[in-house]
Amino acid sequence: MVIPQQKSDGPAEAGRSPGGLVIERACRTEEGACRHLLVWRCGPGWRLLGSAVLGGGLGEREWVVNAQVRPGYSRMDPEQHLAELAAAERLRGAGAGLMTAAQVDDFTWACDGGASAVVTTGIGVPIWAAEPETAPAHAYVPGTINILVVVPAAVSDAGLVNLLATATEAKVQALLDAGYDCSGTPSDAVCVAVRRTGAGDEPEPFGGPRSLWGARVARAVHAAVRAGAETDRARRARGPAPEHARPMQDCRRSFVLSVDQLP
Repeated sequence: MVIPQQKSDGPAEAGRSPGGLVIERACRTEEGACRHLLVWRCGPGWRLLGSAVLGGGLGEREWVVNAQVRPGYSRMDPEQHLAELAAAERLRGAGAGLMTAAQVDDFTWACDGGASAVVTTGIGVPIWAAEPETAPAHAYVPGTINILVVVPAAVSDAGLVNLLATATEAKVQALLDAGYDCSGTPSDAVCVAVRRTGAGDEPEPFGGPRSLWGARVARAVHAAVRAGAETDRARRARGPAPEHARPMQDCRRSFVLSVDQLP
């Protein structure tokens, strides 16, 4: 079930509060318009596997940024761009950065048994991953599906890879259930964060869709992507969202995403 967003009353330590996961919406002026970005300040103690532009791969990460850029983004140094945005938000240590031309304000999320999925959805170029080499080129339309999965448990390396695959499978299932004939877009990204293994910890060895955490991740990702696909369809029917030149009073805010209790 997708849980409604709630505004927090202030910053929370290490990206979590007694109420759940904390996602900040930050902003900056860029190319004549106010652009928003989502920030998760998880702090130390997390390992992340993902295809992020900045900080992708496998390693310990202390923050994740998902930045909205203009349609037709043409900078050839997106990794440096994301590093600049992180520095402007005073993010320290190693982190991960993603980009999208979709509206990050319309992020969707869901949680199942403590596993959370935060998704920004732009289905401008729906494709099947395996297409004939002679398939016609798609006209450029802004979009990307960016998925952040958070699992509050230690998971083995192999299990973490399996969790990423499970999240991707759930994304495709959600798109089909939403009526899209595709497996995603050409620039989708998935990141899965799990707790760092401590001394004496026994990490979860599995992450497939019938494992303990894999099943929870699959349901959370499916719900968040399904909601995001419907939101994106409605947004495209309305037309482009109006822009403003400079940050406004409510551009910066925090959302507490209520996480259900672990069994």
